[in-house]
Amino acid sequence: MIKVHNFCAGPCLLPDEVYKGAADAVLDFNGSGLSILSISHRSKEFIAVLEEAQYLALSLLGLEGKGYSALFLQGGASMEFLRVPYNLMQTRAGYIDTGNWSSKAITQAEAFGQVEVLASSKDRKYVYIPEDIVIPSGLDYVHYTSNNTIYGTQFNDVPKADCPIVCDMSSDIYSRVYDCDKIDLIYAGAQKNIGPAGLSVVLVKDSILGKSGRMIPQMMDYAEHIDKGSLYHTANVFAIYTSLLNLRWLQHLGGVEAIEKINIQKAATLYRAIDELDYVVGLADVAYRSRMNVTFDFKEETMKSVFDTLCMEANITNIKGHRVAGGYRASLYNALKQESVDALVEVLHTMKSKI
Repeated sequence: MIKVHNFCAGPCLLPDEVYKGAADAVLDFNGSGLSILSISHRSKEFIAVLEEAQYLALSLLGLEGKGYSALFLQGGASMEFLRVPYNLMQTRAGYIDTGNWSSKAITQAEAFGQVEVLASSKDRKYVYIPEDIVIPSGLDYVHYTSNNTIYGTQFNDVPKADCPIVCDMSSDIYSRVYDCDKIDLIYAGAQKNIGPAGLSVVLVKDSILGKSGRMIPQMMDYAEHIDKGSLYHTANVFAIYTSLLNLRWLQHLGGVEAIEKINIQKAATLYRAIDELDYVVGLADVAYRSRMNVTFDFKEETMKSVFDTLCMEANITNIKGHRVAGGYRASLYNALKQESVDALVEVLHTMKSKI
C-alpha cells in the first residue's frame, strides 16, 4: 500500500488499529456473527459500547464524577450552534469571535436573544486571539471556540466569567491538557480527534440546564437527551463504536497527557521549518499558533506550483488552505504521525533547490 500523508482538516485520520477494529466489526461485531451496522441501538451489546464511550469521553478530560453528562448526538458542531442558545439563552449571552465557526455560532444565537460580541480578531483576518477580554456580569453564558481550524490560532486559557462557559472544542478536543473542568459545556464535531463525521459529542454540566424559561423541542433539549441516555432517537451506532475504539486507543497510549507531548513535537517540527525558511510565511501570530492546524503560505506566488508538485510526488495530500483563507494548512490531529510531518518539512526544504 502506498503511504499517503493526509493533512486533512476534517474528516481527519484515525489510528490504523481503529480502522481495522471498525472494519472487523462491520463483518462480525465481537464474535456475534452480526455486523455492527445491523445491531439494534437498544441491544445490551450496544448499550455497553455507548456507556463505555460516555465514560471515556468524560474521564479522558478529567470530568468523570464532576456532575457532567456525555452525549453522542447527530448534526455535528453546527447543530450545537443552535442547540446551545436553545438550552441556555434567557436574554443575553456573550460570544468571542475568532473565526468562521464562532461567527456562525453568533448568527444562530441572535435568534434567541441579545448577543454581545465580547471581543473579535476579525480586524486582522482572525490571525490572533484577543487578550484582556472584559466580560460583563449578568450574561447567561459565554461562548468561545478553543481552536480556530481555518486560520490556525488557539486559546491558551479558559476565559473567566461569573456565568457558565461554553466551548466549541471541535478541532482540539483530546489533544492537550486543558482546564476542562472550568468549562460548563463542551461540544465538538467528532471528525477531528474523536471519530467519523456526522456525530457530535456534548459534555455538559447538568446543573446549568433547565433555566432558559422556554419550551424546547425534545430533539433540541439536552435534558431530554440526558434522560434518554443519548437514545432519544436511533443512535449512530457505527460512528459511536468507532469513536469508542479511538478513545480506547488514546487511553492505552497514556491519555491526553501522552498525546500532548507527541502533538507538541509535531507542531514544533513544522513551525521550526516555517520560521527558518525565508521563502515561507506563517500566517498566524506566533503567540497564538495552533498545534492542530498550521497555516502558512509562500512569499512568491510562483513557489506554489513548485510546492504543489513536490507534495504530489511525496504523496502529501489535503494540504491546501480553507477556501476563505487561502494559502496552505497542515492539520496535525492526534493520529497523524511524526513521519508525515517530517515528509512535509523535507518538501519545504527541498524547495531551496527548485526556486
